[in-house]
Amino acid sequence: MTSSSAPSKKVLSKIASNRLQKELKEWQANPPAGFKQKATDNLQRWIIEVVGASGTLYANETYQLQVDFPEHYPMEAPQVIFLHPAPLHPHVYSNGHICLDILYDSWSPAMTQRPDDNDRYVKNCKNGRSPKETRWWFHDDKV
Repeated sequence: MTSSSAPSKKVLSKIASNRLQKELKEWQANPPAGFKQKATDNLQRWIIEVVGASGTLYANETYQLQVDFPEHYPMEAPQVIFLHPAPLHPHVYSNGHICLDILYDSWSPAMTQRPDDNDRYVKNCKNGRSPKETRWWFHDDKV
């Protein structure tokens, strides 16, 4: 699978590697309802299948999230994007980038309809650009 963001080129620190191995074991033993981690040999990149909850606009839909863990995880937030096709949601751009403060400024190591400017954002977002390179404005908490 390809995505608009390149995988991290730096090797995980020992702390990050140990934490991710532990989290992966916990995830595999007790996955959250509606989520499935696809098997991979890359601890630094997870592909997660997400099934839309029944009774919602997303019922019976399946999406994929790509989670790239940085070298110094959990001190740095993982990069999380939807792979194509991204769901229609006010906080998800058509290129899969997610406008969610816990993925950026509000990240904590303890944390285990489209935007009006979607077309402008996607058009000006160069291929290979990370969503972490965007200065997000988390002002719309109505959704």
